[in-house]
Amino acid sequence: MTVPDLKDRLLDAALIHVAFDGWTEATFAAAVADEGIDPAVARALCPRGAVDLAVAFHKRGDAQMAARLATADLAEMRFRDRIALGVRYRLEAVEDKEAVRRGLTLFSMPQHAPDGMRLMWETAGLIWDTLGDSSTDVNWYTKRATLSAVYGSCVLYWLGDETPDCQATWEFLDRRIDDVMKFEKTKAGIRDNKLLSGVLAGPMAVLDQIKAPGMGRQDMPGRWPGKK
Repeated sequence: MTVPDLKDRLLDAALIHVAFDGWTEATFAAAVADEGIDPAVARALCPRGAVDLAVAFHKRGDAQMAARLATADLAEMRFRDRIALGVRYRLEAVEDKEAVRRGLTLFSMPQHAPDGMRLMWETAGLIWDTLGDSSTDVNWYTKRATLSAVYGSCVLYWLGDETPDCQATWEFLDRRIDDVMKFEKTKAGIRDNKLLSGVLAGPMAVLDQIKAPGMGRQDMPGRWPGKK
């Protein structure tokens, strides 16, 4: 059995316990026992125990979203609707709200907050990448930063949404995407305004110089340590 298969088995087993014990060592130990995996092997797969399984849970949802979005018929859709669809697919990839709720508790802890921020950033980046974003300038950062904020707010709203088919969440998502589009329109207006673009030329030049010549996007600031 391959390493990914073992980790998937551990994750599936852990999800049974997460609702009761959260993403904790108790959950990790129970998953290891349930699957009959050598504890040393399990620890080698997940050095941080349940924390690594929580990360794997998030990445599983990302992968499901990207696969679904990549095969969707987007030809007749406005770009803002494609972005909204990516966020919707990501939320629909989750079958266990309690696991997400427990994950928010875990990643709100100071020692795990960087993991939570990185995962949100990666989700936003994956949506943009799947939709074919090819930006390399400061827009690469702003697109992911704004979409991370949209996704994060939608997750919180969705967790408390009890409307049929989460209709209130999708309406909330549309409003947030509209806010992003207004922001992008404002940015475009600034670029076209000679006075404002002149005022901002200095700060923008500093941001542009952060990326050294010849560096790939995988090396750009904002890519988290260890991100390939």
